Amino acid sequence: MAENSVNYREPGNYVNRELSWLEFNYRVLSEARDKTLPLFERLKFLSITASNLDEFFMVRVASLKDMVHAKYDKEDIAGLKPQEQLEKISVKTHELVTQQYSTYNRSLVPALKQQGLCVIENHEDLNKEQKKYVDKYFEENVYPVLTPMAFDSSRPFPLVRNKTLNIAALLKKKKGDEEPEFAMVQVPSVLPRFVELPVSAGKDGRELRNIILLEQIIERNMQTLFLNYDILAAAPFRIMRNADLTIEEEAEDLLQEIQKQLKKRQWGEVIRLEVEEKIDKRLLKILRKELSVSAEDIFAINGPLDLTFLMKVYGGLTGFDNLKAERYTPQPVPALMNEDDIFTNIRKGDILLHHPYQTFDPVVDFVRAASKDPEVLAIKQTLYRVSGNSPIIAALAAAADNGKQVSVLVELKARFDEENNILWAKKLEQAGCHVIYGLLGLKTHSKITLVVRREEDGIRRYVHLGTGNYNDSTAKLYTDCGLMTCNPLVGEDATAVFNMLSGYSEPLSWNRLAVAPIWLRNHFVRLIRREAANAREGKKAKIIAKMNSLCDKEIIAELYEASCAGVKIDLIIRGICCLKAGIPGLSENIAVRSIVGNFLEHSRIFYFENDGMAQLYMGSADWMPRNLDKRVEIVFPVEDEVLKEEVFHILEVELEDNVKAHILQPDGSYEKPDKRGKVLVNSQEQFCQEAVHMAKEVRKKLDPDPMTTRVFIPVESEN
Repeated sequence: MAENSVNYREPGNYVNRELSWLEFNYRVLSEARDKTLPLFERLKFLSITASNLDEFFMVRVASLKDMVHAKYDKEDIAGLKPQEQLEKISVKTHELVTQQYSTYNRSLVPALKQQGLCVIENHEDLNKEQKKYVDKYFEENVYPVLTPMAFDSSRPFPLVRNKTLNIAALLKKKKGDEEPEFAMVQVPSVLPRFVELPVSAGKDGRELRNIILLEQIIERNMQTLFLNYDILAAAPFRIMRNADLTIEEEAEDLLQEIQKQLKKRQWGEVIRLEVEEKIDKRLLKILRKELSVSAEDIFAINGPLDLTFLMKVYGGLTGFDNLKAERYTPQPVPALMNEDDIFTNIRKGDILLHHPYQTFDPVVDFVRAASKDPEVLAIKQTLYRVSGNSPIIAALAAAADNGKQVSVLVELKARFDEENNILWAKKLEQAGCHVIYGLLGLKTHSKITLVVRREEDGIRRYVHLGTGNYNDSTAKLYTDCGLMTCNPLVGEDATAVFNMLSGYSEPLSWNRLAVAPIWLRNHFVRLIRREAANAREGKKAKIIAKMNSLCDKEIIAELYEASCAGVKIDLIIRGICCLKAGIPGLSENIAVRSIVGNFLEHSRIFYFENDGMAQLYMGSADWMPRNLDKRVEIVFPVEDEVLKEEVFHILEVELEDNVKAHILQPDGSYEKPDKRGKVLVNSQEQFCQEAVHMAKEVRKKLDPDPMTTRVFIPVESEN
């Protein structure tokens, strides 16, 4: 097919983003089903699929329902109207939930029992000793916390909070012929979700540890809550509400507007109802009616509701370390393994950071050192998501206290972190920092820190740029890259970024940084088109792009055109991918892979061959409309030749991964590569090993006979 005869923008050439996201959650689920993984790691992955699905409903499904209510009929990238998307999502999510519980019931629960841990799923299965223990636990710990709520002609239906677990009951007065009444009790989230019971003997004579879920303890003792009634039926249920915040962008006080909207999140429209599979039909009928839930939004669950409790099992039960992967210790950054301070080291040359393989400490130390250094005049930083007890926040507050000019942009609209960020914003203001709450209509998603320092030869600007948040907790779990530099041209751009954020004074041009929403889209389009032009002229042309999500129609159309021009394109996309790969006449030169491993792939890296003069970029932006058009994002070049090689190596190893990679097929499914007869490559484990080796080599040079700390790196082997 001639390249110019293809309509690259035809809806049939694209995948719906929501269905693509569900495919991603299936890939996470495949880790829970992988019997080569330690058992508790599989529990963790199953828990992640459940929390992922919760957020998907609260935000994405909720948004589609809002569109349907508003009679918004515009088709998406794949030609589907909102109602059509909801119908397809309903089918796919019901299938996903069925597979989640099949994994839990058929694979994980029996495997746990084999390892000496029994999950008692029904209080009727308790032995005499366990019943006595459970009843005492209820009386002493649970009963005082519970608030039973009735529903009848004189009392309205109780308000059911978002994501809470509840037990519905059908009651009948012990004396009288009245109709059965509805009542419910919330399973208190302030108490542990599971309780460990006394050890019992298994069938093989071994000791068996037992846990039971809190809702089963409450259900067993429901009669004590309703003394004058007979309980005809009882069953747990859980609802999901619309939690997509609608912020009035013109609101005079964004802080107050968001606080107001956060309260509404608890009472939004019910968009999903989870019930026990064997729930009494009369109970279900009442719940459906009072919560206004349609049949397709009801999920009948064959097992315990809300599988996120498995993460608490993972972290809360001692004595099962043999069923977990040994923790990896992030390694020091070789360029910083010396006695010099951080500013001296940055002056020696740009420094590449690769988290979590290398520690996040240099980023914290950068801000902390700046806060104490008498020569530092100003610190400016953007914050999107920070940890609960952030050392960076503490350092910024200390800097203001030490008389530095501290400007911090806190993004209040960082989804599900709004409340946390409001607290930090207030704390920083109280410390004397100048706090900016972002730009009208835009989220600030860029990751940048600027330190202005007075030195002998004048003012010097030190800059940290990253692909991930300034969050010391997630930096141990997310793969991200960062660059520390004092390049004057980058420093000028960094100043321009903060001037734009505080006063929206747009510079006429940029030296090195590409910034959204004004310049970044055109920058990427120009780079892709250049590769296509080079391929047509027989020059070297190649694109490798790593990101979280790809769903921008214009970018995908440009990639299709480049593919048809002969450009070899490798995409490493963790989550959503609306592009179709390997389609003759459209994308036969495009390959897409997703890596789902122990760490969450989060870095964004973009490589363009440029006829042998390769250009490499990293940054905060995915190829999504929101990142390119509705957020402040920064993409920055990696120009040091040694560092370029290191970043390119990251891409090379991930393209060789045949253990944790899933390859996108032309039919839209993902398959693991065939490993038979091949050397196994697990990119995340290889990066761990390389980081340990590099740190060890530097220590050897510093001390020919060092006492090194043993770091366990699991070796992957084909099962």
